[in-house]
Amino acid sequence: MTMDSPPRQNLGISAYSWLKRDIIRGVFQPGEKLLMSRLKERYELGIGPLREALSQLVAERLVVAISQRGYRVAPMSLAELADLYDARAQLEALMLKLAIERGDDGWEADILAKAHTLSKVMEVNSPDELLDIWDTRHKAFHTAIASGCRSPHLLQVRQGLFDQVERYRHLWLRETVFSEEALERKRQEHAALVEVILARQAEHAADMMREHLMTPVPIITEVMTRRGLA
Repeated sequence: MTMDSPPRQNLGISAYSWLKRDIIRGVFQPGEKLLMSRLKERYELGIGPLREALSQLVAERLVVAISQRGYRVAPMSLAELADLYDARAQLEALMLKLAIERGDDGWEADILAKAHTLSKVMEVNSPDELLDIWDTRHKAFHTAIASGCRSPHLLQVRQGLFDQVERYRHLWLRETVFSEEALERKRQEHAALVEVILARQAEHAADMMREHLMTPVPIITEVMTRRGLA
């Protein structure tokens, strides 16, 4: 299989990016054994870069190493879903309170710019392109908010949680991005959140952020149950 992106200069990084994307998107299912022969054929790479990628994904808890027996995709569970989303919501609320305390005019301007870009109507060629563009802009919006906390360590912890929650988020994305009604609800939530942030109402904004970030959980729970992933 010929992969279009990312660039192939660093084969280890390429293998990691491609395999991680496929795990997140469900090409490889939870619990599925990752056969080296299949990976070599799919990504047209040797064993070295693939092992490097698998080791990175083990560290991110997306892959499980089986002693003397290779690798499997990490399982998914409703318990992990609830814990990851709660941890992320609590952390983002804390970071938002710090951002409101520490953020300057440039921080506010960046939030407004990212919110505007996210809310724009997009002309795209395919559903997958719509999902990718909306997700990229959605991540940029929330990252702009969190960046105001000005804590590299908190931002690093945030990124780690985001990596672990990504498989679950993708289930929610496919249920949300292709529904105009669901997207409109998200637009309204984002607009209300921005208004409270710009008013520097820290406690109210933190409460809204927690509630906003927990809204996908019932949707993901239903999808996991329907697909037998729970």
